Amino acid sequence: MNYKEILNEIKPTDPEIREVHEIADKSINYINKIAKKENINVEAILVGSIAKGTWLSGNSDIDIFINFPLEADKDYLKEKGLYLGYKCSEYMKGEAEEHYASHPYLTTCIEGYDIDFVPCYKIINANQLKSAVDRTVLHTKYIQTHLKDEKQKDEVLLLKKFMNEIGTYGSEFKVGGFAGYLCEMLILRYNTFEKTLKAASNWKNKTVIDLENYKTNKLFKDPLIAIDPTDKNRNVGAALTKQRMSEFIIASRNYLDSEDDKKIKFFHIIDKKPQCKNMFKQFKDRDTKTLTLSFDIPDVPADSLHPQLKKTQQSISEKLEDNDFSVFKSDYWTDEENKAIFIFELNVYKQNKYYIHEGPKIWDKKACDQFIASHCEDYYIIEDMLVLNKERHYTTAKKFIKNVLTQENIHIIKVGKNLNDLLINTCELNKIKKLLKKEKIQENNGFLNFLDDFLNPGQLLKR
Repeated sequence: MNYKEILNEIKPTDPEIREVHEIADKSINYINKIAKKENINVEAILVGSIAKGTWLSGNSDIDIFINFPLEADKDYLKEKGLYLGYKCSEYMKGEAEEHYASHPYLTTCIEGYDIDFVPCYKIINANQLKSAVDRTVLHTKYIQTHLKDEKQKDEVLLLKKFMNEIGTYGSEFKVGGFAGYLCEMLILRYNTFEKTLKAASNWKNKTVIDLENYKTNKLFKDPLIAIDPTDKNRNVGAALTKQRMSEFIIASRNYLDSEDDKKIKFFHIIDKKPQCKNMFKQFKDRDTKTLTLSFDIPDVPADSLHPQLKKTQQSISEKLEDNDFSVFKSDYWTDEENKAIFIFELNVYKQNKYYIHEGPKIWDKKACDQFIASHCEDYYIIEDMLVLNKERHYTTAKKFIKNVLTQENIHIIKVGKNLNDLLINTCELNKIKKLLKKEKIQENNGFLNFLDDFLNPGQLLKR
């Protein structure tokens, strides 16, 4: 297949490249100038996909790392790193906001471009690592050294674009997909986009990518083991979930089996245009009952928010199952600014009034005597077990969830550390029909696309 047309769409134009590098260079020069003037021993450098020349057009986040010497105190690094970031943002007329990873960093928007100012330690190899972000400089240098061929950079762009459109690109928790660095490693391993897909279509569990032949793969148990060429004790594929790896494998097979006119579609967004009316028909046709739980979210970074939401949603789902409310599917969505919504699609929504409470086997006389003493004449026998009928506390899933989300009972579920009070005080429990009637929901394309994927999973993997 001829990829010229696709590359024309996804490669940054010369004016775009010039503009991005001008902003980056201006920011770096200013930071280094101020640091020298104020006797702060640092060096600001450009890292990430822009520095490596592997960024997609329109996706030009600028990563500037402020390198401190290894002997610098951590508190000093944080204080001066943020200070220099704020000074540069002010000079460039940006709007700065602090974020936290292994330590604080600054994000600012300058002339329409997002820039991250990240303090780090200047290391030569992984043995000197003092914080998780330090190795980013090593990654950038490795790719700059080994991925010099412009044609290979084009292959990286094709792979990133393909992964993005099938929903497997991005190593952050909410995606659990392939990091940009991992994409670059795959091209170094397999040479081209198509050869990468051909290899992936035959991947097995625990496939190994070992560019430097370190042979440390036995240290890892992940589905894809991509040994970091700058650190033999790290798996670059650690954040890749089995789900996303599987989706990439199936999408690769589908792509390779497609005619060229269908292949092109894999590089473009599926314009689904979901409508609430049609969605409710689909839910109704499934003959299930679906509950939604909407609530306000805390002001925490997305990387902290998503694991908390996932943990809480899964715990509620598990407790529903424990109480005989069979869950067909459940998931969560958030706009990462104001709201989150849990969704629980149930095979069993309503229970009868009683359930069978199991007691001891009749062979254990002492246990049987105690059971009978506690329950008087209500017991009976099923095969060799004493049982009795007990009244349920909750006969519907809605009653169960409402009862759990109270100050007295929320301890029953595992809740993300920042969600407890917001779940109790701001939650709104609705059946799916009522939620879909809300005007704000009808206008929220992000949530409607999420619901469409919930109802029709796997559609991104085929065209």
